[in-house]
Amino acid sequence: MASAGQETAMSAAASSGERSGIMRSSTAHLLVALVLLIVVSPFLPETQAGMFCISLLTSLVLVAGAMAIGYRRSMLVWAIILAVPAVVSVWLYRMLPGLMPSEILLGAALLFIALLVVNLARFVVTAPRINADILCAAAANYVLLALFWAFAYELLDKVNPASFKFTVGPATAQSLNGFAGIYFSLSTQCTVGYGDIVPVTNVARMLAVVQATTGMFYVTMLIARLVALYSSYHQAGDQLLKRG
Repeated sequence: MASAGQETAMSAAASSGERSGIMRSSTAHLLVALVLLIVVSPFLPETQAGMFCISLLTSLVLVAGAMAIGYRRSMLVWAIILAVPAVVSVWLYRMLPGLMPSEILLGAALLFIALLVVNLARFVVTAPRINADILCAAAANYVLLALFWAFAYELLDKVNPASFKFTVGPATAQSLNGFAGIYFSLSTQCTVGYGDIVPVTNVARMLAVVQATTGMFYVTMLIARLVALYSSYHQAGDQLLKRG
């Protein structure tokens, strides 16, 4: 069992924007896992083997996310509690889709990703200075937001298949399962909107509007926060030089 001094050291590391032990570079690992998921997924076929690879990459993201927010013991416990059912749900949903209702499986993944987004955002906002860990956390959180909405769109597509209209491509491929959901989510979050996938129901349109607005405000507030951290850090350094 860890001593009180170890707990204090971990808390101090968290408040200073640094991670300790194996958690030190975990936000970088999370960012790499997210990039791999986005880059590799388009090349995977819609077969059992392709679904296996997507499940593996998604699980890698979820595990890396649990490590990224687990710099405190209490948060690590919560991360593991929510990550285990999320990882199991991803595998059951992709590999054995008829075993359990898709709503339950996708809901478990959404709940854990929401925990990741909130804690990474808090980590960035409360950081006293900028370092590589903070930048990786900020970038990873932006992609995690897109992944959260991708699962949300996929869940809505399962509940109501008429929520989205595909203007191109074969009818058999008109589903937000797999990379299609990630593609539509990132396009919406970046406010690109190519028009090949269109939300047609009020709920789908509402989700798209909320995501586009959230993504825009996230980037705006993130830039403002990073500039403020950079300015305050250098101002403090100048004051120390003057005092010296």
